[in-house]
Amino acid sequence: MDFILRPWRREDVEDVLRYANNEKIARNLRNIFPYPYIRTDAENFVNSCLEADETCQMFRAIEAEGRAVGSIALCRGGDVYVRTAELGYWLAEDCWGQGIMTQAVRQICQEGFEQWDDLVRIYAEPYARNAPSRRVLEKAGFALEGVLRQNVFKEGEVCDSCMYALLRE
Repeated sequence: MDFILRPWRREDVEDVLRYANNEKIARNLRNIFPYPYIRTDAENFVNSCLEADETCQMFRAIEAEGRAVGSIALCRGGDVYVRTAELGYWLAEDCWGQGIMTQAVRQICQEGFEQWDDLVRIYAEPYARNAPSRRVLEKAGFALEGVLRQNVFKEGEVCDSCMYALLRE
């Protein structure tokens, strides 16, 4: 399936509401991504993407077949982490397993390194149980740096997470 990365638009709220309201997606994201996912969640999310300061945050819609079917973002760190950025993403379940996210990760990382010329590292921290997301990162060139044991508390369970990174070099 062909896709593009593009800036968010206000009219994307309906698509976000449609695709983000999925327990399988929310299960593998931080609690800030709720389930059920309601209209105000979608509106707040799209508004936050539109208001983001591109000097330190890069939010992109993943568009396929004319619909915003997912999100991908880079957020720069502060203080001693100012030369790093965290990668985050989600994709509509209908689009899983088609190579979209691997390509989207490659594209946004390239854009991040180009736009922020002092950036040296992009990292992601998927839950250890999220094998598909881990495969995406590995296919996109990220290296597993370690497993953070009992690092997150999600859905009443203490879970491991993994630290992946892509370096500019």
